[in-house]
Amino acid sequence: MTDLGIHLNNVGIRFEGQRNAGGIKDWLVSQFTGPKPRDNQYVVDALRNLNLNIGHGERVGLIGLNGAGKSTLLKVMARIYPPTSGIATVRGHICPMFEFATGFEMNQSGRDNIRIRGLLLGMSPAEIEEKLPEIAEFTELGEFLDYPVRTYSSGMFVRLAFAVSTSVNPEILLIDEVMGAGDIKFADKARRRMFEFMEQGKVLVFASHSPELLKSFCKRSIWLESGSIRMDGDTDEVLDTYTRANQPAA
Repeated sequence: MTDLGIHLNNVGIRFEGQRNAGGIKDWLVSQFTGPKPRDNQYVVDALRNLNLNIGHGERVGLIGLNGAGKSTLLKVMARIYPPTSGIATVRGHICPMFEFATGFEMNQSGRDNIRIRGLLLGMSPAEIEEKLPEIAEFTELGEFLDYPVRTYSSGMFVRLAFAVSTSVNPEILLIDEVMGAGDIKFADKARRRMFEFMEQGKVLVFASHSPELLKSFCKRSIWLESGSIRMDGDTDEVLDTYTRANQPAA
């Protein structure tokens, strides 16, 4: 696909709603704090007029403080959040590695969940059965694959989700800190698999707080601040500027 990539034109995401529903908990709190103001609405601009193009073969990092908009941006790219303003165009098979619970049945075994999630990712039953031994081996979960997923630790769950999702060889891979999960051995395996994706010229967007991981995977990085792009360029330059700007005052 020659036009594989992500293209955002003046994209904005606004969340609006009511701060609380006036239930019993709010009434109890009001006995100490007094009644809430009548104007109980909130508006949050999570992303503001983003213009961004990520093309075939690019590996792009996302950096920023908590609340900067990294996860929201990934969800726009994954088509989970439709823009409230602007246009988002994403061309290619997307694999989001942050909605881990999506497509998993917690009372089913890990092995059955491989089959279920594989179907949701567009694989045929025959493809799933062919790849199932490879996926099972990659997880290193052994007999736990026959146990219900609800019995898994968070690290085991990440292993299963990562193994299944990356088995489809997606064209656009969106990751939110998954590399920091699990033990050192699994993180190393995941890193090697990520490099395999990159060698195939796919698109990678990786949100992380780790300068080391971003330098390992991403030649280009984007610094988000308050829902806007503060800087977009070479990873070393972006990280250097970001680090200096966020150093604590002496």
